[in-house]
Amino acid sequence: MHNTPPRKGATRASDIPAEVLQALSRGTLPTATLAEGLALDQGLLLRTVFPELPPAALRAADAVCQKGIAQRMAGLGALLWQELGPAGLARCQAHSADTVRGWACFMVGAQPGLAAAARLAAIAPLADDPHFGVREWAWMAVRPHLAQELDAAIAALVPWTAAPSERVRRFASEALRPRGVWCAHIAALKQDPARGLPLLAPLRADASAYVQDSVANWLNDAAKDQPDWVRHLCTQWLAQAPHPATRRICQRAQRNLVQPAA
Repeated sequence: MHNTPPRKGATRASDIPAEVLQALSRGTLPTATLAEGLALDQGLLLRTVFPELPPAALRAADAVCQKGIAQRMAGLGALLWQELGPAGLARCQAHSADTVRGWACFMVGAQPGLAAAARLAAIAPLADDPHFGVREWAWMAVRPHLAQELDAAIAALVPWTAAPSERVRRFASEALRPRGVWCAHIAALKQDPARGLPLLAPLRADASAYVQDSVANWLNDAAKDQPDWVRHLCTQWLAQAPHPATRRICQRAQRNLVQPAA
């Protein structure tokens, strides 16, 4: 048996063949790049996956689809939760199209009244999704709620730092980066990054480069507001356990810092 190599995908929307774009927009082909995820027609995808949605919901979806990608995903997730509830979430989560599973992430985010631990339990399978895009949508979808319950969220995420899956361990770090990408900053962690140490310390020598990069990026975020704290922490970590993974994390964490004169 021969393994089929992964599809390379287009890096620019203009380079996506028409038949590929059509397949992406009908959910029969997973995206291979960010450009493909941005370019596909989510309105068509919604109609293909959920043809039973009422006209009013489809009109609302069309309005949402005129927005930026993050607002589009969040808006469609909220709409689907409102219209279809848990059954719709199950359908999205089991779908072969990564964008549809991305909607599932935001359906978890759209649910009112969930405590941090319950929301994390709901998002866990999507945080461990094999597709890179779904994993990004997973943390983005629940981050605003986690930030509102910061201490409870950190406590609930601590066991994730010991998970067998590198994807889950990476989520534990990535979800609460002080600044992050395509998301609102977390002021409390910008002011006092030490609050994140229960998540960072267990990962400081993680064997996975995927996790290492996230921890380094967390600290790079923190260094923009608390550079001395990051310098001190890296010095401390390297003195305690100069593991190659820790050295890599600390080097990347301080990549934008001007080192003080000797």
